[in-house]
Amino acid sequence: MDLQQKVMDAFIGKVVRKDLAFLVKGGLPVPTYVLEYLLGQYCASDDEEIINEGLEKVKQVIQNNYVHRAEAESVKGLIRENGKHRIIDKVTVVLNERNDEYQATFANLGLTGVPIGTDYVRKNPKLLSGNGVWCIITLGYISGENIKVRWEIQTLKPIQISNIDLQEYIDQRKNFTTDEWVDFLMHTVGLNPDVMNRREKFITLARLLPHVENNFNFMELGPKGTGKSHVFQELSPYGVLVSGGDVTSARLFVKIQGNKEILGLVGYWDVVAWDEFEQQKGRNVDAVLIDTMQNYLANKSFNRGKGTHEASASMSFVGNTKHTVPYMLKNSHLFESIPTAFIKGAFLDRMHLYNPGWEIKILKKNSFSKGYGLITDYIAAVLHELRNDDRTALLNDYAKFDGSLSERDHLAIRKTFSGMMKLIYPDGKITDEEAKELIDFAAEGRKRVKDQLYIIDSTFCAEPAKFQYTWFKSGETVKVETLENIEHKQTNTEGTDEENEVKQKTKTPESRPRIKPLVAKTISIRENQGGVTYKDLFGDYLRTAKEINVTDPFIRQPYQIDNLVDFIQMVKDVSTAPDTVKIHLSTQNDDDEKVAEVIDSFNDLADELLPMGIEFTFDFKAEHDRFIQTDTGWTIALGRGLDIYEKFGRFSLSRCNQRNRRCKAFNVSINLTENP
Repeated sequence: MDLQQKVMDAFIGKVVRKDLAFLVKGGLPVPTYVLEYLLGQYCASDDEEIINEGLEKVKQVIQNNYVHRAEAESVKGLIRENGKHRIIDKVTVVLNERNDEYQATFANLGLTGVPIGTDYVRKNPKLLSGNGVWCIITLGYISGENIKVRWEIQTLKPIQISNIDLQEYIDQRKNFTTDEWVDFLMHTVGLNPDVMNRREKFITLARLLPHVENNFNFMELGPKGTGKSHVFQELSPYGVLVSGGDVTSARLFVKIQGNKEILGLVGYWDVVAWDEFEQQKGRNVDAVLIDTMQNYLANKSFNRGKGTHEASASMSFVGNTKHTVPYMLKNSHLFESIPTAFIKGAFLDRMHLYNPGWEIKILKKNSFSKGYGLITDYIAAVLHELRNDDRTALLNDYAKFDGSLSERDHLAIRKTFSGMMKLIYPDGKITDEEAKELIDFAAEGRKRVKDQLYIIDSTFCAEPAKFQYTWFKSGETVKVETLENIEHKQTNTEGTDEENEVKQKTKTPESRPRIKPLVAKTISIRENQGGVTYKDLFGDYLRTAKEINVTDPFIRQPYQIDNLVDFIQMVKDVSTAPDTVKIHLSTQNDDDEKVAEVIDSFNDLADELLPMGIEFTFDFKAEHDRFIQTDTGWTIALGRGLDIYEKFGRFSLSRCNQRNRRCKAFNVSINLTENP
């Protein structure tokens, strides 16, 4: 039985095909959970006929009941003419003290000051949070003279499941392998598991940790377009996404209004996610907000007004990075892009997990799920219930961390372990190796925070933490390291162990490589000559370039694109540019049938290169000449362009090493066209 059939059998009536919401949504600014709430009522089937009929019904509901802002007046007229009408809109409620009544505001309909019954507010306190709740409302109109308020809320139902059977959800876990369950969760959040490896899936699922753990402090920074804010904006009616530049102490914690203290967002939501959490010109951060935030992140409480308030809302901070990871590791730190006011040890030390968003590929069309996953409203309710299940102590059954770790280090690792276990092993049935995988992931996420603290705040260097633990099953000591440190061979920030001390004592001064002066020259290559590489021919002339323009009209066939990739790899290897290198290709494509395929290939290449510090662009304006130009003034005229090699077989060493290839006859002329 395949995964999709298992899903349908285990969660009949609670799943939906994940691409359906996109088919209905179009350009509507409606959260996915609102659409899937409706799709779950009409399309919870694998029968194409039922799905198509259901889609039409959902489209009719959206067409007839969803309020478009541009059509607000028409809807008001419809309500007046019919006496009442059912609408879907976002509702926010405030208390009008003068009238001693609650009053509702409708975001799209544009109505304010509409009286709403106290019972509705008592049952749905999020209406008072200031961010609004999507609801299905029957709105009536009162005709006649001397009517103070003509609008009347006759029925109101928030778009969310009222109750679930958590045990039923947990019991279904036994019907899936771990790989199947992880893929099932990926489908549930709307992503295609087939295009992601296991680590990428774990990083994606880690975005759910603030939803499943109380008071979880989460941060993810990475390139644009990787879905960092998706689960906070679209997944759950229990979470709220706010712009990082628009948050105030009053909105977040407590608003003082006269003698009253009105609780802010942390009092109503499971998760408050700060979107676009990055440095922005002209925006200053309130110092009081940072102090209050630090206290809340550490103690789950805050002081505003007359008293101390407690809350369980998790905090998530998501934003874009300004530079590549290698650049940050070499020149600054991994927190460099967040607002300067937050780059301080006392604040950052409270982060439980730093999720490496740069490891997730930019989302494309095939990145999104077309399979069946849980209705987002259902999984949101499940995660909400699981917040009451604390599994932090279970880590002690498997491992003991080094005593040099601070209590905050221990707590962060335990909370991440607890959350990931609830997500992937909700029934608690987990093997030793699976537990070790979660422990390693949790420890790495916290070590990423601590490594940067050593750079940002020197006081942390006084008591360095050794991120290692004793694995009880074997008694071995396991050291934890972040993947980016391994990839880029960063210096051990925890101080030196015996091995590092030996390296330090035996280290000899490195001699500087001799740099040959660059001169204009012409190179002639004979037919069938071997041992020739792009690096040998012109690598030295590209070493310091920040902008490289390649003009070659014949980059269209797969093998020619392979040559381009080899060229870009060479640039990456030799470049000493401190930051992003821009490479622009100007080529031709006269084959209308192939142009779309070539554009897709170039776009895929650009997406892959950007996190590596290479900005790749292209156009189809090349003429006949073939050459390379750099911003340092060198022009490299290429007789054959990049196509300098004879054909070679698929199963040949020539595929992986240019030195093994035989060349066509060609000339390369290198000249300085202006002072570099």
